[in-house]
Amino acid sequence: MEYNLKLIPLLLAFFSIINNVYCGGQTLVLLDNLAIRETHSIFFKGLQDRGFQLTFKTADDPGLTLMKYGEYLFQHLIIFSPSVEEFGGNLNVQAITDFIDAGGNVLIGASSNVGDLIRELANECGFEIDEENSAVIDHLNYDIEDDGKHTLIVADPKNLIDAPTVIGSKNIPPILFKGVGIISDQENSLILEVLSASSTAYCYIPDNKITEYPHAVGKNTLFISALQARNNARVMFSGSLDFFSDHFFQSSVQKVHGGQKYDKSGNEILSKSLTQWVFKETGVLRAGNITHHKKGETTAPEAYTILDEVVYSIEVEILKDGVWMPFETSDLQLEFVRIDPFVRTSLKRKGKKYVAEFKLPDVYGVYKFKVDYNRMGYTHLFETTQVSVRPLQHTQYERFIPSAYPYYISSFSMMIGVFIFSFVFLYHKDYTKDKAE
Repeated sequence: MEYNLKLIPLLLAFFSIINNVYCGGQTLVLLDNLAIRETHSIFFKGLQDRGFQLTFKTADDPGLTLMKYGEYLFQHLIIFSPSVEEFGGNLNVQAITDFIDAGGNVLIGASSNVGDLIRELANECGFEIDEENSAVIDHLNYDIEDDGKHTLIVADPKNLIDAPTVIGSKNIPPILFKGVGIISDQENSLILEVLSASSTAYCYIPDNKITEYPHAVGKNTLFISALQARNNARVMFSGSLDFFSDHFFQSSVQKVHGGQKYDKSGNEILSKSLTQWVFKETGVLRAGNITHHKKGETTAPEAYTILDEVVYSIEVEILKDGVWMPFETSDLQLEFVRIDPFVRTSLKRKGKKYVAEFKLPDVYGVYKFKVDYNRMGYTHLFETTQVSVRPLQHTQYERFIPSAYPYYISSFSMMIGVFIFSFVFLYHKDYTKDKAE
C-alpha cells in the first residue's frame, strides 16, 4: 500500500504532461488592456474548457518573456493587442519569429488601428496589413446594425477556404467582421487564405474621399489568413479583433440588401474550428512502426540486391480529441529515391498499416524509402529510410540467358565448322597429285 501511495505523485505528473501535450497547453495571451479579457470572455472560456492554461498579460508588461533557461515557457501565443507600439520585457518581433521557428503557434487579432509592430510581424509571415485607420468596406454586404460607414460586414461562409480540417464546415450562419484587410503573398505556397471578402469589398479609410486605387480590392482582400511553416508551426492573422468578441458571438445577423435574418452569427463556431487548427488540436499527423523487408521474409537485410521483391509498411495516425487514431486516406504514396525517384507507388491500407510491394530497379546504389505527404490543413508528414542496393553476386546470375541464345548457337556453329574444316583438311586425299605421279 505504501508503494502505491508513492506512485501517485508520479502518475499525476505523467497525466499532467499528457494533458499539456494533447489537451491545450500553456498559452500566453497579450492584451492591449485587461478589459479585453471581459469583452472576449466566451472565447477565452472556450479555450480554458478545452484544457488550455491561459496566462494573461498586457502587451507592454515589463516582465514579458517567452523563454527561460533556454526552454520556452509557452506552447502557444495569442496577441490581442493590435495597437501596441512596443512589447515589454524581452519580447519583440524577432523573439516571436524565433518562437515560430521553434514550433510555437501564434494567433493574432488586428483592427483598424493596428500599429507598426503587428504590421512588421505580419510582413515576417508573408502577409501585408493595410494602412492605419483603414477598414474593409462593402456597400452591398453590410449588417443592419452598421453605423452608416458600411464597415460592419456580413461575410458569406461560401468565401471560406475549401479545407474542412481548418474551418470545420461551411454550413454555418454568416460571419460578422469589422476591421482591416489583409493581403497575402500569392507566391508563398505555405499561406492559407482562410476567409476572403466578396468581390464588392475594398479596404480604405472610411472618412476619407477615395483619391487613389485602394490597396486591397475584391477577393484579394482577406479577413482571415493563416500560415503553416515548414516546421509545422501555425500562425493565424485575423483583421478583426472584434471577430472573437462576445458581442459578435451573440449578435443576430441580417444583411441590409435582401438578407435572411439569423439569430446568431457563425463567429463562435468558426473561431472554435480555427483555434483547434492553429493550436494543433486538429490536422496533426505522425508516422511510426516503419518496416521493410524482402517479400517472404520478416526482417530487413543488411543490403538489398537489384530486382528484389520488397515489402514496405508504415503506420500513420492523426490526433483527434487528444487521442491518436489511425489516419484514413487514399492518396498516400511511397517513393524509392536515389537522386530522382526510381519507383513511385501507392500505399494500400491493410489494417492499421499502409503497405506497398514493388520490385527494386536494376540499378545499384544508396536509396531511400520516402513518404512525403503534404496536404492542405494537415501537418507535413515526411519520413525517409536509407538502404543499400548492391549488384548481383557472381553466383546469382542465370546459367543461360535466353536473350544470348543466338550467340551460344553462333559459338557452337563456329566450333563445329572448325572441326569439319580440320577433319577435311587433314584427311582429304589429294587426287590431283596422285594422277601427276
